[in-house]
Amino acid sequence: MDTSDLYNLSPALRLMGMGLALALGPLAWVWLRNKNQPMARRLRVLTLVTLFLTFDLVLFGAFTRLTDSGLGCPDWPGCYGHASPVGAQHPISVAQAAMPSGPVTHGKAWIEMIHRYLATGVGVLILTLAVATWLSRRKGQGAGTILSPWWPTLTLVWVCVQGAFGALTVTMKLFPLIVTLHLMGGLVLLALLRAQAVRYAQAQGAALSVPLPAATWLLLAATFALLWVQIALGGWVSTNYAVLACTDFPACQGSFWPQMDFQEGFTLWRALGAGLEGDNISFQALTAIHYVHRLSAYVVFAALLWLASRLRHLPAMRSHALWIAGLALWQFATGLSNVVLGWPLVAAVSHTGGAAALVVVLTGALFSSYRSPGMASESKSGVSSL
Repeated sequence: MDTSDLYNLSPALRLMGMGLALALGPLAWVWLRNKNQPMARRLRVLTLVTLFLTFDLVLFGAFTRLTDSGLGCPDWPGCYGHASPVGAQHPISVAQAAMPSGPVTHGKAWIEMIHRYLATGVGVLILTLAVATWLSRRKGQGAGTILSPWWPTLTLVWVCVQGAFGALTVTMKLFPLIVTLHLMGGLVLLALLRAQAVRYAQAQGAALSVPLPAATWLLLAATFALLWVQIALGGWVSTNYAVLACTDFPACQGSFWPQMDFQEGFTLWRALGAGLEGDNISFQALTAIHYVHRLSAYVVFAALLWLASRLRHLPAMRSHALWIAGLALWQFATGLSNVVLGWPLVAAVSHTGGAAALVVVLTGALFSSYRSPGMASESKSGVSSL
């Protein structure tokens, strides 16, 4: 039985050092490539680089979860009190020998710690963005007036919240609600960074703010809200391991309304695999979790295609329309692959990546446009109305 402390802060400084070392590469690249550019330009590029690396972090987080590596190191922030699995080889070997296919193995420990290193590196980049924006505003260099420093400050606060959820994911032993919130928090981080990148681009004339007809803008906002609901449902499916509750399509267990237990399936505060009576969660509850996500997916898929068909008539939003339509089809294909192919790792990670990409694209579309009450239809903006 593992008796290690859940929290062991002794390797924290070394982990911070590793995060700083990882962040120095992107920081040096941005500053050297843009050394003759104004501060606002450098901060915009750094925001885009951080956005890209955060997207990678979300994908690696999905890989960590889907390979059952979330408890590869059963304490936080290090691994058995060490900054890397190298120093923890003995306790890892003991745990692996006791349970070769269990949560702690050498491979899973490395996956878990690499995820933490990447998260720390992204945290350093976000801290740099916040500090540099405040300093720029104080020195009157323009970046702090182009974008309010409170934007990167909010992002910094949020990445700290994400770190707390990451710690709770380990110490609460993959508690489904915590893991789902951790996944959603990573996507919120993507949205915050994407919004900042758009605002920098608009301020520097690299992007325009596009007026949308009221109905189209409301459709965009509603689809964005539906996407977050669907992401929450998808996270709940993944963290409860309910993907394989339905292995056929479009029916589930040979029926279009299989036996389901919604109360148990959507009781949020319970341990992984636990039912309402202290026993294991029922198959009917897992079926309810899966099938609600599937039914919601039909609605979101239709909304995405409808939105793409509306945006494609606006030249300034046509690229957004293509991305939205393409990612909707990607999500349908990867989601279907998860069901009929038995949840292969590539399809599962790709499905998370598609959701993250949709968050980035729809956030960009929202912040690149505004509702124009005077435009009742697309015809008033010089293009044909649907």
